[in-house]
Amino acid sequence: MTNIRTRVRARRPGIVRSLREAVDPARLLLVAKTALAVGLAWLIAPHMPGVTDEYPYYAPLGALVSMYPTLMGSVRSGLQTLLGLATGIGLAAVVVLTVGPTWWTIPAVVGIGVLVSGTGWFGAGREYVPMAALFVLIIGGQNADDYSVGYLVQTAVGVVVGLLVNLVIAPAPLTLAAAARVDAFRTQLSEHLHDIGTAVSESWPPEHQQWADDAASLADTTSGLRTALSEADDSRRGNPRARGRRGETRQIHADLTRLDRVAHLIRDISDEIADTIWDRPGALALDPALPEPLSAACHAVAEIIAQKEPLDAADHRARAEAARAIRLLLETVDDRTIDVHRSMGPGVLAAMHLRRILILSGHREADEADDSDPESAGA
Repeated sequence: MTNIRTRVRARRPGIVRSLREAVDPARLLLVAKTALAVGLAWLIAPHMPGVTDEYPYYAPLGALVSMYPTLMGSVRSGLQTLLGLATGIGLAAVVVLTVGPTWWTIPAVVGIGVLVSGTGWFGAGREYVPMAALFVLIIGGQNADDYSVGYLVQTAVGVVVGLLVNLVIAPAPLTLAAAARVDAFRTQLSEHLHDIGTAVSESWPPEHQQWADDAASLADTTSGLRTALSEADDSRRGNPRARGRRGETRQIHADLTRLDRVAHLIRDISDEIADTIWDRPGALALDPALPEPLSAACHAVAEIIAQKEPLDAADHRARAEAARAIRLLLETVDDRTIDVHRSMGPGVLAAMHLRRILILSGHREADEADDSDPESAGA
């Protein structure tokens, strides 16, 4: 019972986040548009000419599969679904016109449909290739030709209705949401480096080790952010609400690329410090003179990571302070290398990576330190 409660408590943040996403305004708008498109498709379907009016239930299905959070996603999904249906109907037509549906031709054509759908040509419509072939042969029966026309035409009607609804009530571009997630990632990196700075200055082993466990999640966060940015770009294509702001995601992409490199450097620092603290395989001893300047440098650089760009004199002073903290750490590393005749250690790696992080943050003094301090570069 205790284990169950512990698991529920651990998963509670994820559950809360999922519920929040389900009632997000953008999601609720998609819900309303989907319901509207399905209703309109059902109203229009019985009035289609010829035999197609006998299969009105496929129009709401077409509307449903065409509703995506982005306009281009709706277009893509709708066209891919129709392509998958047409291919499946074509496979079934070959059977109807030759040997007819039998105990062996039906599973054979379904197998071929599954095989064809694996080519990657159909995207969201890949499942409809074998499904359409199966429906035509089993449900269509003697009226396979009429059924095929009704199935395809009514689905197309639903897709068109869905696209029109999504165009008239255009979804908002996802740019702001993607930018907010990148900003949150910047804050996460800053906090993680603060945690490292605190850990090296505490009595070992530190009381808290979540920072070491969280290091592995930074790569997953970056991957998720790239997906979110890709969706944001997709949400702008063909969207009338995105006109006049075509280059809006360019800076966000540049920020994410820079933060991704920072994340890799922080993970290296985190892994090496954690190995040393908990004496893991590959651990290197940290010189007793380094924890204090290393902690100060971590905290100073963490403050710079949290800044988007220098906006006022206080921001510039913070950057200058970070440069001085790194310079002091590098000088300490150099002095201890000479004194103990040993250069290998987590302090050396951390000093190099912190300086690189500051360079990536656009700090001009760090660039000057590269040119003026060649001995530190080789420490």
